[in-house]
Amino acid sequence: MVRFIRAFAALFIACCAVAASAATPPTPPEPACQRACLEGWVDKYLAAMRDRNVDPALFARDVKFTENGVRLPLGKEGLWYAMSGIGTYKFYVPDIETQQVAFIGTVVEKSGSSATGPATDTLVAIALRLRIRNDRITEVEQLAIRPGSTNSSNNMFPPTGEGVEAMKAPAAIFGQPIPMDKQASRAELIRTANYYFAGLQDNDGKGYYPFTDDCIRFENGVDVLANLLDPATGKRGRMTCKYQFETTLKGVVSRVRDRRFVAVDRERGIVFSFAFFDHYNINWTWQLGELFRIEDGKIRRIEAVFLRGPFGINSGWSTYEQGMSDEIQDIR
Repeated sequence: MVRFIRAFAALFIACCAVAASAATPPTPPEPACQRACLEGWVDKYLAAMRDRNVDPALFARDVKFTENGVRLPLGKEGLWYAMSGIGTYKFYVPDIETQQVAFIGTVVEKSGSSATGPATDTLVAIALRLRIRNDRITEVEQLAIRPGSTNSSNNMFPPTGEGVEAMKAPAAIFGQPIPMDKQASRAELIRTANYYFAGLQDNDGKGYYPFTDDCIRFENGVDVLANLLDPATGKRGRMTCKYQFETTLKGVVSRVRDRRFVAVDRERGIVFSFAFFDHYNINWTWQLGELFRIEDGKIRRIEAVFLRGPFGINSGWSTYEQGMSDEIQDIR
């Protein structure tokens, strides 16, 4: 009898343990690729492009590749044709949740033709997104902003590759982690970044502009707020992001469309997006990669690289309807 009671008690305890383990959801495993790993994929991709090496150990068989919105075969065209080196400016935006990584940087391309003479090394700015699945690159989306690209409304900026390279490294603020208790959710970060696009589109100077007082914006390597003319005083000086939206950026951009938020780094409060700025009155489209540092629900720092594209161009990743929409697209 005693032996039977002991056996029954042991069985009861085991059943309780099984029930308890079933009631407690297992801890989800961490994604295989963390920050350093995702950044490493960018380095491997750039080296492969320089070496024109479509390594099956690096790329999925059905990898999709676009450059400046045009789908191309991987390995022989676009930057892959004549890239000869990797620049020094490197800004990584790893998205651990989605296993994607975005990047702004510089590369070197051999540039020349029968009209311009022998090929010479030129700096090219690049905005990049990679998707990683099953330890392979499955998607490559890149913008290549070459010296001949129109890069400002009056083409008064230096060549974009040179401007970005002159920055040397991302500003220190981008590398500072957001305290854990102040880290925003993915959706909150994207929503705040989208206020920039929403405020710029058909802007009347009366929108919601969540910028910090010390917000700085770089475009194609240029600090565009450093020496602006204040219409109220007639004097030049540094202008705040918010004041510029309220005064001098009114009615400039007709539409901001295909707002694709492709990488979110919650630890550092950074959101990376691809989008298009359309100007109806001059039949003009800017194709851009832009990133935002967000703190306490406000945008503190902005960096963008862009080039002029054919009016109404699609990203190569969106349907026609998505490409014409101004709605948020969270790319996962």
